[in-house]
Amino acid sequence: MMGRQDAPVQLFYDFNLDRHVPADHMLREIDLFLDGDSLRDALRPFYSHLGRPSIDPELIIRMLVIGYVMGIRSEGRLCNEVHLNLAYRWFCRLGLEGNVPDHSTFSRHRHAKFRESNLLRQVFEATVERCLKEGPVSGKGFAVDASLISADVNNHLPGIGDLIDLTVQSDTWHVFDPSSGANLSLA
Repeated sequence: MMGRQDAPVQLFYDFNLDRHVPADHMLREIDLFLDGDSLRDALRPFYSHLGRPSIDPELIIRMLVIGYVMGIRSEGRLCNEVHLNLAYRWFCRLGLEGNVPDHSTFSRHRHAKFRESNLLRQVFEATVERCLKEGPVSGKGFAVDASLISADVNNHLPGIGDLIDLTVQSDTWHVFDPSSGANLSLA
């Protein structure tokens, strides 16, 4: 006999978001290094004492961290992911009922408040300094990401790669122009 699962109708639920985020989740480790009070202190001069309360700057910073760490480059997609993903909601201190800012509000805060304050650089430097003190990072080596990312372009238009073939051998640049058949060597 085929079973059927119906959602139980309950007035109250006993749900602990913390129990649904794995203990080894990367965001749990990052959470240990973010200090919301120091973020608010650094941003306080950039907010007015009048008017209604703004979105918590710690929420914006935590969402940015999720975007950078998880490779979410679109602000709209980031807002949707934070809304849907329990681990992201936990990291952002939203609980189940907390409101996620819409992407235009998120973008406005990120571009205005954080650019004026240089806060993102301060957060990065403070995090690296703390990691050096507490041991996750030694500071004796570094890595560089030189990934090539394909551009989303119109493939029907000729690009620079179709017009000029550029190669480098030792200290000489060799340029071939397929339209004229010319070979140039630049030292």
